[in-house]
Amino acid sequence: MTPPGTAPAAPRPVAPRWRSDRSAAARLRRSAAVVSTPGHPDGVAGVLDWIAERARSGGFGVDRIPFDAMGEWGFDPATGDLVHRTGRFFAVRGLRVCSGSGPADVRHQPVIDQPEVGVLGILAQEIDGVLHLLMQAKMEPGNPDPVQLSPTVQATRSNLSRAHGGRTVRYLEYFLDPGEGRVLADVLQSEHGDWFLRKSNRNMIVEVPAGHPVPEHPDFRWMSLGALGRLLRLDGVVNMDARSVLACAPAHAGAPDALHTDTDLRSWFVGERSLTPLRADPVPLAGLPGWQRGADRIHREDGLGFEVVAVGVRAGSREVARWSQPLLRPVGERVAAFLTRRFGGVPHLLVRARPEGGLPGGVELGPTVQGAPGDPDPFEGRSPFLDTVLSARGDAVLYRAVHTEEGGRFLDSHGVYTVVRDDTAPADPPPGHRWATPAQLGELLRHGHYVNVQARTLLSCVVTGAVRL
Repeated sequence: MTPPGTAPAAPRPVAPRWRSDRSAAARLRRSAAVVSTPGHPDGVAGVLDWIAERARSGGFGVDRIPFDAMGEWGFDPATGDLVHRTGRFFAVRGLRVCSGSGPADVRHQPVIDQPEVGVLGILAQEIDGVLHLLMQAKMEPGNPDPVQLSPTVQATRSNLSRAHGGRTVRYLEYFLDPGEGRVLADVLQSEHGDWFLRKSNRNMIVEVPAGHPVPEHPDFRWMSLGALGRLLRLDGVVNMDARSVLACAPAHAGAPDALHTDTDLRSWFVGERSLTPLRADPVPLAGLPGWQRGADRIHREDGLGFEVVAVGVRAGSREVARWSQPLLRPVGERVAAFLTRRFGGVPHLLVRARPEGGLPGGVELGPTVQGAPGDPDPFEGRSPFLDTVLSARGDAVLYRAVHTEEGGRFLDSHGVYTVVRDDTAPADPPPGHRWATPAQLGELLRHGHYVNVQARTLLSCVVTGAVRL
């Protein structure tokens, strides 16, 4: 009973009656079949114009600078590690990776050490009966074209705590406390294991009820999965974080006639992970064997791999308008490719159990081919399928686009992502490789640290319909 003179308590909102997970998968697949950008009838072309307009209005600029011009960053006098004066954000340290017991099995490299879990979240809502996703036109300093489509929220823990002293992250509340929303995906996924030290992000998709008022902002726009699929066919439009989250969307239709059962696939992977003799230990960046430090870069003595550089950034639309930071800059173009073949009429992808020194579990499932063609894999050498991928032409190439990697940490980092049909690929592939259906990989993506970030980019193209297997 309400005491006299007091207002009655506001009624507690009733949570919507959500449909089953199977219904969510069907609605995601329907969204992938529709090309829609609500309120913007110009469609995909209009999205590109909007991205260009946001780039013009943002006052963006990125300049290479010497290390001693980074006011907030410096080299630790004891270790030589490149660190922020607050100890926050991230650091560039040395890494010693051992894949065996002999001297030839040891390699050294710089690595980005960012021991925090960020949030990569996409907001979803049914509009006119079709599920749409709220995407952001976001500037990242390492992108060749500074503005790309990113998730609704793309934030490190330092961003969330406002360690930079800037503005709060828009729409973050939907992911920290979904409330009436429905979580469609929520899983920890790794970042680049060659360049990050055991870094993971929380990949989320949260659906809010149809008709729920979501505040508008000129940097954000709703679009269907099908529209994103069209954009994923273009070079450098959808950023790495968005591709990672899209891959986690539970949209794959089941394939009961897979070449290997789910249990067999998982058992094979666990065996690969447990039998791979990989150990990675942080070491001081100063005096790192095989590397040299100059005034404006840290680079490998043979000129291959990557280098560490410094930039000064101007970005009016970001939480902070000006800053400087180190970035990792790969040397040369990289390739990430799936071979695909049908078995019993069911499309399969050839995955590789790939060791990477910075992965939390040491090994994850990657594409058939991954890396720089002129710089063989340090653990397993040249891929036996590299020539097949590089020589593919015509109808054999089901998908090909150039995508950038994480522009907040990597400068001018891009790779050719491709899917190649090869009906002569062996049903019993070489060690370390295994055939899997997209649905099986989608099931593994419901759990963290099974599928690496390069494979997730290609799977995002399957989820959105950018590639038809």
